[in-house]
Amino acid sequence: MRVCLLASGSKGNSIFVESGETRLLIDSGLAATELVARLAAVGVDAAALNAILITHEHTDHVRGVGILARRMKIPVVASYPTAREIASLLRKVDVVEFETGHSFSFRDLLIDPFPVTHDAVDPVGFLIEGSDGMAGIATDFGVATRLVQEKLKRCRSLVLEFNHDEEMLLNGPYPWYLKQRIKSRHGHLSNNDSRTLLTDLLHDGLESLFLAHLSEVNNHPDVAHREARSVLDHATCCAPRLAIGNQYQPTALF
Repeated sequence: MRVCLLASGSKGNSIFVESGETRLLIDSGLAATELVARLAAVGVDAAALNAILITHEHTDHVRGVGILARRMKIPVVASYPTAREIASLLRKVDVVEFETGHSFSFRDLLIDPFPVTHDAVDPVGFLIEGSDGMAGIATDFGVATRLVQEKLKRCRSLVLEFNHDEEMLLNGPYPWYLKQRIKSRHGHLSNNDSRTLLTDLLHDGLESLFLAHLSEVNNHPDVAHREARSVLDHATCCAPRLAIGNQYQPTALF
């Protein structure tokens, strides 16, 4: 199993996951040409993709989905409510719909789309399980529900939101309504909340951790890194490789 954050943040998001014989994009929030270039930068031919999975309909997650799917002739996999919201982007695209909360098979993988709390019509995280283990994708959610905690417990590779530092958000330039939206149950997870969740997710099979969806205004990679390391440095069960996503270049592929 190999995972890479091709882009991560409020301007565009996309994750590459490879396991067994299947290569997936989770979201397509950059222009198609840029996604093709970033895949090439980590040694992946975009023509080898088997599907694009969509977490939710916000522009920073679906900007390039239609063009990329048509160009590469690959299906888009989304829940029915999400597919309906982005129908204008999916003309002449093969769409595979799923029901949130129900696992389904795709090629040699088992995919479990689980609900998260975010201000979208049907936002999900994903568990992607194959013969190589399981990857967990959980970004764009305002609270770590018990369901989220249970779903992410056995991951070999984990992509976890570290969106904002609470003090930076409170004292930052955003208008109050936007601060309230980010802090709400349907907003984004803070570094502190993510650190608490990560503590519960450590196990001896966790090999890689990706910090995702960092705000460029209300967070800093060094701050998020410090929060994650405060958990990992005290862990006795595992020592996962750590990568931090950004908007401008892909992370390492591991």
